[in-house]
Amino acid sequence: MRDPAVRPAPPEVRIVLINQQELFRAGIRSLLQAREGFKVVGEAAGEGDGIEIIKREQPDVTLLGTEVNDGKAIELLPRIFAAAESTRVLILSDSADPGLQKEAIRLGAIGVVSKNKPADVLIKAVERVHAGEAWIDRFTMASVLGDLSPTKRTKKRDPKEAKIASVTAREREVIRLVGEGLNSHQIAGKLFISELTVHHHLTSIYSKLEVAGRLELLIFAYRNGLAEIPR
Repeated sequence: MRDPAVRPAPPEVRIVLINQQELFRAGIRSLLQAREGFKVVGEAAGEGDGIEIIKREQPDVTLLGTEVNDGKAIELLPRIFAAAESTRVLILSDSADPGLQKEAIRLGAIGVVSKNKPADVLIKAVERVHAGEAWIDRFTMASVLGDLSPTKRTKKRDPKEAKIASVTAREREVIRLVGEGLNSHQIAGKLFISELTVHHHLTSIYSKLEVAGRLELLIFAYRNGLAEIPR
């Protein structure tokens, strides 16, 4: 009989790594495997093997180096999501080019990490994106928000005001806390509700605001005053 005081171990974060540089892959693999709860389930140097591995393993997180596909790695994002719809893609970038980061986000990546950052930054980024959060620097977020100004956006089939009006007071609280960078477990603690209830609220919010996940929700919330960009 199991001791009720002993909590089951959290599920492993299953990761696929795609990067052309073998030594770099070896270093990242060792770093991730040393972290409890992380498991590298596959790796590849290029798109061919990489897409097949992603399709077979259905990883939680995919780490994609920008040098893959002759430096056009982000063009692989639609193929990656076709192979594993629920994987969360984190771009490993050699470049600080905000244009590249914005395009990666537009195509569905949930975060970008510079290869020049310390190792613990990558660990935190993987943990955050696995929790459904975005990993984007403030400069890039501000630039993305600028691109969503009324003169640059196309109209949705429902007015923005009607969407916002449909959100309940409790859902607004959830949105505000998402905007502060809290994950579902932390939101549940703040609001004294279960994580399952938080997930139900988020599902309702995504439907009402017509957004496809936390990243789009963050952009919508920051743009429309439902949350404040953390200082």
